[in-house]
Amino acid sequence: MTSTQPIRIVLVDDQQMVRAGFRMVIDSQPDLTVVGEAGDGSQVVDVLRRTPADVVLMDVRMPGTDGIEATRAVTALPDPPRVVVLTTFDLDEYVVAAIGAGASGFLLKDAAPEEMLAAVRTVHAGDSVIAASSTRRLLQHVAPLLREERSAGPQGPEPALAELTPREREVLVQMAYGASNTEIATGLFVSEATVKTHVGRVLAKTGSRDRVQAVVLAFRSGLVRPDDLLRDAAH
Repeated sequence: MTSTQPIRIVLVDDQQMVRAGFRMVIDSQPDLTVVGEAGDGSQVVDVLRRTPADVVLMDVRMPGTDGIEATRAVTALPDPPRVVVLTTFDLDEYVVAAIGAGASGFLLKDAAPEEMLAAVRTVHAGDSVIAASSTRRLLQHVAPLLREERSAGPQGPEPALAELTPREREVLVQMAYGASNTEIATGLFVSEATVKTHVGRVLAKTGSRDRVQAVVLAFRSGLVRPDDLLRDAAH
């Protein structure tokens, strides 16, 4: 029986006590380990060059280089780790900016430890449900901003969606509604393996690193209307 390597995590937060708290929770899990820390966004790339990691937990608001610029620098690295951004509901513009910088997930700073652990595992898995509840709630929360961003930009069909088949578009819409592969398979009366194949093709054809980026593209292109998503969440 082969042992599975723990998910390697780097913590980026300007408050040492916050990092210590995260480290204590993460290192208590057999499948997770903290391999590095940074107290400023400008330090994280150097840390990652010395110590490879799978996931970065990134505070969005820090003095000096903030989490947005640091996320952009991390995602520009060769074979970059996935980034989970730590934020709050009152930082809408930071959430939208973090999406643009390549964040794969979001975690509210007042989230329970169990949700933080779930966010790390979900983002690392890549092909699972869009993300833990914080990411879905934040995407719903900033949906109107994504709509405004779309209306302010160039109009017309989104080239990245032009290659999708009707079924792949259907899968992308279900991804935007936060459906898991299992839920999509049930709704479309196909196997979960078939859904995973469709999801992989959606990501490849749209050039999306992960499900969050694909879902944001669906919002911006008009394939999914933010108002419909918010209405669905209210029911």
